[in-house]
Amino acid sequence: MTYKLLSSPLQGFTDFRFRNAFNEQFGGIDTFYAPYIRLNGKLEIKPSYNRDLIPKNNVDLELIPQIITNDADEFLFVSKYVQQLGYNELNWNLGCPYPMVTKCGMGSGLINHPDKIDNILNKVHSESDIIVSIKMRLGYENSNEIICALPILNKYPLKNIAIHARLGKQLYKGNVDLDAFQCCIENTNHKLYYNGDITSVAKFNEMQERFPTIDHWMIGRGIIADPFLPSMIKNNTLEYPSNKIELFQKFHDTLYQQYSESLSGSTHILLKMYHLWEYFSILFSNSQKALKKIKKAKNIRNYDLAVKEILQTERNFI
Repeated sequence: MTYKLLSSPLQGFTDFRFRNAFNEQFGGIDTFYAPYIRLNGKLEIKPSYNRDLIPKNNVDLELIPQIITNDADEFLFVSKYVQQLGYNELNWNLGCPYPMVTKCGMGSGLINHPDKIDNILNKVHSESDIIVSIKMRLGYENSNEIICALPILNKYPLKNIAIHARLGKQLYKGNVDLDAFQCCIENTNHKLYYNGDITSVAKFNEMQERFPTIDHWMIGRGIIADPFLPSMIKNNTLEYPSNKIELFQKFHDTLYQQYSESLSGSTHILLKMYHLWEYFSILFSNSQKALKKIKKAKNIRNYDLAVKEILQTERNFI
């Protein structure tokens, strides 16, 4: 079976700078999803959202915008905005697990309110021709929430539903619930995409065998922790390229330069890079030691030295 690999949106990580650098150095992702637009009741688009979505910042890659909301008017407003930019699809985030979102009745906190979901989808499909897709969790408290929501979703011509096979209250902890995902397959007439814990070629092959009807696979944290993963899956290989460290360095240096130009002050730059290294470090032989070096770097000079040392140590190890 042919399949496609998708990059799950991660707020604070997979912006246009990351997407472009990733696509140039590694490839393997067929479609990227942009981190969500959140309006908070004000019908206006922040400049940061606009920068992330404008076509000139997303050349040579397929991108789908995303919204997080529990308000139909906000949904319609963003639909018109993305259509003006040339997009014909808007993904609705019903999956975000963070309390600051779910306590407002958005993200995975909206799944157990199927009537609200119904009202929003009804208005959007009545007043807009935007193509709607959904990314969601199994529920917030339990997986029965998605089973109760699926009959509502079945009423609408959704392009697809991407399901992260965890509950919202799990955040990113604990195991994915593959039995619950199978139950979703059996209770929907929509095309489903799978998301959750695709962290290696072996894990991908295992998931493919478990769900043979799924042909779209969404990878989130896995592409930050191992940016080689999508291309390795596509090539069905367990071997990293011989120039692994050189490719990673080009990727890192591109991001580092662009964030240095766009962020204000060394503190913000170092914090941004540290959060990336919380994932990047997993790629290295001694991940804890690598991350500790980055964390100890309290200025730009020491950060540069730490990265240089980490990369050289890995070259020697290989």
